[in-house]
Amino acid sequence: MGRLIRGLAGDGAFRVLAAETTDAVEEARRRHGLAPTATAALGRALTGAALLAFLLSKTPRERVTLKIEGDGPLGHLVAEAGVDGRLRGYVGRPEADLPPNERGKLDVGGLIGRGDLRVMRSLPSGEIYDSTVPLVSGEIAEDLAHYLAKSEQIPSAVLLGVRVGPEGPVEAAGGMVVQVLPGAPEEAIARLEENLKAVPGFSQLLKEKGLPGAVEAVLRGLGFEKLGEKAGLPPEIPIAFRCRCDREKARASLSFFTPDELERMAQEGGAEVVCRWCGEVYRFAPGELKALNRGQASDQTN
Repeated sequence: MGRLIRGLAGDGAFRVLAAETTDAVEEARRRHGLAPTATAALGRALTGAALLAFLLSKTPRERVTLKIEGDGPLGHLVAEAGVDGRLRGYVGRPEADLPPNERGKLDVGGLIGRGDLRVMRSLPSGEIYDSTVPLVSGEIAEDLAHYLAKSEQIPSAVLLGVRVGPEGPVEAAGGMVVQVLPGAPEEAIARLEENLKAVPGFSQLLKEKGLPGAVEAVLRGLGFEKLGEKAGLPPEIPIAFRCRCDREKARASLSFFTPDELERMAQEGGAEVVCRWCGEVYRFAPGELKALNRGQASDQTN
């Protein structure tokens, strides 16, 4: 189970959110059968969505969705997160992969290519706040920092990382947002910039030091005061890949088929409904399809 922590640094100069999402990203990799670079892309987006959900949400039931449309081999990418700590997401081409870039890192920017980042905040009322910015690099962290600066007027440093092992499993994944608050001293900002230049990569820090150690390394010399129960907040929020699909929603999707189509499925041995968000497969036997068909017919005659 992953976790998210939040707090202040630099005597109130910075707002900090940090998340460890290794298990959630590994679950996404396993469910979607992702290639290594596709794993890194979706993992960064899932982590970024989790951080933005806690940074931007005003109510407990809001959700944040990131949609990236690029001209690279991956196609599109969608990641969703809520302040309940539940993540889910998918990519256009799970098998898409590229050789490492010139720095020996997974080439997420090349896999995504040029395009747009769309950020949507879904409110419990059904309202959606929607904003789109061009991709800066396709590396996702830089793109989210650009979004926060342009659309939300929040100067922020964004760190995201996914470390994929040689055999495929995710070894470390997570990220961090450091938001510069109004009145932050120049010397504190300069110290943060120096620290960021020295960071080898957030996933490497996570693997070597764990989440608290990674945060401490990024905020070296600035201090970090973790928000907890004194502020009326839980000290940590559990993070996990958990979809909102279920069998009833899958059954409801079958109602879009015509009676003839449902009958043909029943005669062919049943039907499968696959959730695009998580890859869960829901199987419906011929008898269930015929019952659904009868229910539709009854609704039309009433």
